Order: sequence, then C-alpha cells, then structure tokens
Amino acid sequence: MEQNEFLQVIDQLVNGEILEIHIKKDDFLAFRQIIVNRDDFKHFRGIAKHGGDVTYTYLEEARS
Repeated sequence: MEQNEFLQVIDQLVNGEILEIHIKKDDFLAFRQIIVNRDDFKHFRGIAKHGGDVTYTYLEEARS
C-alpha cells in the first residue's frame, strides 16, 4: 500500500465507514509510522495475527 492509501483507510476507520484495517507484515512499519504521528494514536488498537499481519480497530475512548 502507498501512504495515500493508508491515509484514506485510516480516515474511513476513524469515521466509522469500516470497522477494521488488515495490514500485511510488509506494510506494518510504514503504516505504524503514520498512526504514531496522529493526535488520536491511542485510539488505535492493533492485534497481531499469525504470520506478522496486524488488524487495527479504532476505539471511541483512548487506551491507557
């Protein structure tokens, strides 16, 4: 995925248009770099899957 594609799916996730984002192992570092720089970073929850893929959801309340 390209950075603009990441930004588009992040906006869809935050707006509730989609419930989760599946990030492949090869895209993880690029995706993570984008979300850690966001003000709402603590609202993202990543769940690691077998093989190194990660599924992200967006939480209404920030995690601690």
